[in-house]
Amino acid sequence: MQMSARLRFWLRRGWQSLVTVLLVAVMNFCLLNAAPGDLADVLAGESGAATPEYMASLRESYGLNQPFAEQLVRYVGHLARLDLGYSFRQNAPVLDVILSRLPATLLLMLVSLALALLAGVVLGALAARRPHSLFDTCISTLALLAYATPLFWLGLMLIVLFSVKLDVLPSSGLTEIGVVHESVAAWLLDVGRHLLLPAATLALFYMAVFTRMTRAAMIEVYGLDFVRTARAKGISEARLVIRHVLRNAILPVVTSVGMQVGAVLGGSVVIETVFGWPGLGRLSFEAIMQRDTNLLLGVLFISSLLVIVVNLAVDLLYTKLDPRIRVQARAA
Repeated sequence: MQMSARLRFWLRRGWQSLVTVLLVAVMNFCLLNAAPGDLADVLAGESGAATPEYMASLRESYGLNQPFAEQLVRYVGHLARLDLGYSFRQNAPVLDVILSRLPATLLLMLVSLALALLAGVVLGALAARRPHSLFDTCISTLALLAYATPLFWLGLMLIVLFSVKLDVLPSSGLTEIGVVHESVAAWLLDVGRHLLLPAATLALFYMAVFTRMTRAAMIEVYGLDFVRTARAKGISEARLVIRHVLRNAILPVVTSVGMQVGAVLGGSVVIETVFGWPGLGRLSFEAIMQRDTNLLLGVLFISSLLVIVVNLAVDLLYTKLDPRIRVQARAA
């Protein structure tokens, strides 16, 4: 019975995810095709031969002269086979181009979220210990400043300070150009040095979000009856915070992590452009500037898949953190 309820839950979540991906793909295709101009306009403009005959031949070659409904059906059919099309700008299949850039974006996202979550939970827990104290006010003020600071401005200031003035960290790229690493450790160290500034810039904003959320959740949990009962039993303060208060307060923060993944992907466009980080964010910016519709659609599709997979993982983690969800599954 328990396995049946759990299986039904995951089948329902899988079906919802499939429908969501399909709707996102259709919406992206409609929005991009509703924009003025197309790939034929760009290619003809660059070649300087924008005659009606040449434009007509380009649109026929790329299937742009077909009815919109037919183009949409063909696009969805290709997606069902995981065929994202061909990038005429990159001169390679879209999926190959995306897979070559995806590891850099995943690395930036994972490190940024890990830093933001760790710092946010620690600062939020410290602030919640003595609400409205001077220490709490300082942490809340810093979180508010971090939340209000534009990412591009913060990134540029960090480049000026650590790359231009102090000359201790590189300002762009994934690794040092033209350097042959003698070992894996040397390569990892080089990547870490290049990753530090963009990851710290992206993490600072979400650290503020997690700090405020952890603080509010822990203050609420501190006022519950079971916390007073635990204190009356003589449980140490450290055990009370870690085993009881933080464990219950962390649940909304975990949910927020899944919701913030899409925002992190959006923020990575700015960060990767500022720091020259070779990931999906910078690739999408290049696709927009070059009017590479196939590549941009592919990036948006893979990004939506990534967000949905992360949210499924958060659902799974939530069942591990909150025993009440398992009890409800057994009752079902």
